[in-house]
Amino acid sequence: MRRLYDWILHFAETPWGTKALFLLAFAESSFFPIPPDVLLIAMALAVPGRAFRYAAICTVGSLLGGMLGYFIGYGFMEAVGFRILDFYGLTAKFDVIGDLYNRYSAWAVGIAGFTPIPYKVFTIAGGAFRIDFPMFVLVSLVSRGARFFLVAWLFHRFGEGIKTFIDRYFNLLTVLFTILLVGGFILVRWFLR
Repeated sequence: MRRLYDWILHFAETPWGTKALFLLAFAESSFFPIPPDVLLIAMALAVPGRAFRYAAICTVGSLLGGMLGYFIGYGFMEAVGFRILDFYGLTAKFDVIGDLYNRYSAWAVGIAGFTPIPYKVFTIAGGAFRIDFPMFVLVSLVSRGARFFLVAWLFHRFGEGIKTFIDRYFNLLTVLFTILLVGGFILVRWFLR
């Protein structure tokens, strides 16, 4: 894990880093399981002065990927959408997600966009349940942007100090990040009971 971390930090300074960040953010918002925060953090650590630029790239990629997720749900739910939900073990909870949309509309997307809850599940369901697309885009932009720009601000503000902290407590932080990620999936399952 440490070698992967070091490799990502090095990769963050290459010309391919921003493209990889965009693609990861795009894919995660519609089907891919690994959140872009991992690469965003690595890149912000490597070059704290570019943290806000990286957050903007991540936000745009995530927003466009969320739109793809919406259109998967809107037009390809049977062919693709249910397979993605099944991968996350949430196919049986599909109607409950629909109920959340009926009660909270786009707020459900906003909560999933900012928290560790799997955003992709809500983007696909948003399309399947035909929530208002302009509202979906606006709430996704605000929630995902808030999440990524908060990360950018932390690394821009604390730069080298936070890098030293992460280097010192890397193993513990990796465990905590994994717990948060898994906790997001558990929270969705619990919330959708």
